[in-house]
Amino acid sequence: MTKLTLDISVSLDGFVAGPNQTLDEPLGEGGQRLHEWIFSLKSWREPHGLSGGETNADSAVVEESQSNIGAGVMGRRMFSGGAGPWEEDPNADAWWGDDPPFHYPVFILTHHAREPVVKEGGTTFTFVTEGIEAALEQARAAAGDANVAIGGGASVAQQYLRTGLLDEFQLHIVPVLLGDGVRLFEGHLADAPGDVELTRVIESPTGVTHLKYRVVR
Repeated sequence: MTKLTLDISVSLDGFVAGPNQTLDEPLGEGGQRLHEWIFSLKSWREPHGLSGGETNADSAVVEESQSNIGAGVMGRRMFSGGAGPWEEDPNADAWWGDDPPFHYPVFILTHHAREPVVKEGGTTFTFVTEGIEAALEQARAAAGDANVAIGGGASVAQQYLRTGLLDEFQLHIVPVLLGDGVRLFEGHLADAPGDVELTRVIESPTGVTHLKYRVVR
C-alpha cells in the first residue's frame, strides 16, 4: 500500500504558522519566516514555474520529498483560507492561479460540497465532505503505486496522526521563535496509536535541520 507522508516547516518553539492568520497573511504574523529557506531552491522553484535556483542539501531534501507523490490531501483553510459556503469565500479559487505547483490530484477536506476544479498542469481539486478516511481512500486510488502527501494544515496532520493513518513525516526545523500561533503537535496526540522512530537527520547550510520520522505501529 502507498505511504501517507507529511513534510512541514516548524519553528524552534513548535509552530507551523504565526498568530492572526488572514487572507493577506495566510501564514499569520511572522509565519512567512518559516519558509524563507525554501524559496531560492531550484527544486521548489521549478514546480512553481520559476527558473534558476540553488542546488544544495536543502534542495536535495525538497526534491526527494516531491518525488513519488501521486496525490495529495489538504484542509479547506490550507486551500483557500476560508470557511463556510463556497459562494461566500473570497478566495474560493485558492492561492495558486491557473497552474498550481502540485501537478497531481489533490483532495480537499471540507464541510461544503463542490464540483471538482480542473487546473492546468495535471492538478485537479476534488472536494471531500465525508472525512479524512474517505479523502485518503480517494487519494490512494488516484495515486496508484505512488505515495499520498498531506499538504496541510496542522489540523489535518493531527487528525491523520491521531487516527494512526500517517506513515512518515519530515520536519524542517527553522531557527526562528514565533512565540505564538498554530502548533503542529497538539490536539490529544498522546493517544495516537504507535510510536515514532527518527530515521534521518540532515543539517543544511541555512541552519535548517531536516528530521525524518517513521510511524511504528
